[in-house]
Amino acid sequence: MSLNVELARNNMIEQQVRPWDVLDERVLEALSALRREDFLPEAVRNLAFTDIELPLGHGEIALKPVIEGRLLQSIAPAKGESVLEIGTGCGFLTACLARLGGNVTSVEQHVDFVEAARAHLATAGIRNVHIEHADAVNAYQPGQQFDVMLVTGAVAALPPRWREWIKPGGRLLAIVGESPAQRAVLYVRTDGGWSEQALFETDLPYLTHAAPVARFVL
Repeated sequence: MSLNVELARNNMIEQQVRPWDVLDERVLEALSALRREDFLPEAVRNLAFTDIELPLGHGEIALKPVIEGRLLQSIAPAKGESVLEIGTGCGFLTACLARLGGNVTSVEQHVDFVEAARAHLATAGIRNVHIEHADAVNAYQPGQQFDVMLVTGAVAALPPRWREWIKPGGRLLAIVGESPAQRAVLYVRTDGGWSEQALFETDLPYLTHAAPVARFVL
């Protein structure tokens, strides 16, 4: 293990993630313990610890480490909680969710991403993840409810059927709105319905079939 790599990993945590108000020690430990570089395509592994989005293929990206940290801290899966992730991508955030929570179901539309993420998770020794190949916006039906749901791409508006996938008392975190003014919104299922809390602003690529409807302009 290269000391330079571990120094870069530590700098990512201490100079990028922690200063962005990610202070949950469980989240910081997960980001530090898991080898982010091993989940990324070989062509961008040397950029694994930089504060930029990284291309994965199919127009998809790996999120910035600061966004990964903020999302994990905001959704805060506890040990034993069931987790649904929409958008597996490279699988690193999936691995973090698995380290923090209980069993994780992750949904990914690109079959090559599915295969690569499964291999990376197996290499990392993570066994509590099940990845499904499906379109989460229009087609996927989980067949169960979850304590926690994290959406890793943006949606113009939250699909109403996603709310049915959350247990009473459970929570859903999604990036909602129109680029470039999207918001991370935490939805909590209460006895009387739902509460919503806007957490921070960001700008992420939309999930397939989740972009705003194109407006006709004369």
